[in-house]
Parts: sequence; structure tokens; C-alpha cells
Amino acid sequence: MKDLPLCEVYRLIEPGPVVLLTTAHRGRANVMAMSWHMMVEFTPPLIACIVSQGDFSFAALRATKECVIAIPAVELADKVVKVGNCSGRDVDKFATIGLTPRPAALVSAPLVEECFANLECRVVETRLVNHFNLFVLEVVKAWRDPARKAPRTIHHQGYGSFVVDGDTLKLPSRMP
Repeated sequence: MKDLPLCEVYRLIEPGPVVLLTTAHRGRANVMAMSWHMMVEFTPPLIACIVSQGDFSFAALRATKECVIAIPAVELADKVVKVGNCSGRDVDKFATIGLTPRPAALVSAPLVEECFANLECRVVETRLVNHFNLFVLEVVKAWRDPARKAPRTIHHQGYGSFVVDGDTLKLPSRMP
């Protein structure tokens, strides 16, 4: 074993696929890339996520208390990186990057048509926002494109490195 700089620990513990988080506030939709999220509960589905106060989406999420988590497949990797490399303060990311916003059923934030799944969410817990920028979201409506049978997701490893998920391993489980 060898010492690992503490600033690189996050590269080992990334929780899941890179997702796109959309918001809508004051007539303006925005999209951001996000990899710091995790499931908290499955019934109802609760997701905890970190949205930095420095992100343009932070104010919209805090004000409206709703968003969409859109899950892109690997084919969108270049666009996902472009979303993460610019600010909604400066540019309409949907138009500039070539993503298609679609109306959601229960929230004002848009779905992302190109993503294989979209989760409409409402903020249900904000006590950790001031200290950790951590929002807890309840998924109130979920969408999945049935034409995409086995989409592969991307996982951020830091500094522009990503891993694409691969083979599925099936083992006995006592979970329903």
C-alpha cells in the first residue's frame, strides 16, 4: 500500500452514473452535470444530491424546490461533458449543446429527451443545504424510454476521466 492524497479519495467512491439535473426558474430552464448523488430510500424513492452554491442551478433548486434528474447513456458523453464545462449564467445550455427540453408532468423543470430515463423530483429535505449543499429529493414521476433496452452509463473518476459501465453480474439476492 502507498499513501493516497486525501483530495483524490472522491475518485474511489463516486456513487453512481453521471446525471443531468434540470431546473426552471423565472422562465429560464437550465441543465447541469452531476455525479455527487446517492439513493437514500427506495419507497418512496429518495435521492440525496450535492449542488454547490456556486452552481447556477443552486438558486433555482432552492427557490422552486423541484428538478428533473435525467440519466444519459454513454452516447451522450461528449454533450454531458460540455454541460459540465460551462455555466447557465452565461449560456442557454439546451440550445448551445443541442439537448431537447420536454415538458414534465408534475414539475416545472424540463425532461431531457435524449436521455434514456428522467426522474421528476421535489425537494423534501433542506436541513443540510446550508452546511453541505445537500438536497434530499423525492422522485414523484419516473420515465424510461422502452426502445433503449440496455443503455450504458458513464461514471466520473475525476479530472476528465470516466468509466463506462459494462457487464452485468447476477448473483443470488434476498432483496425483492
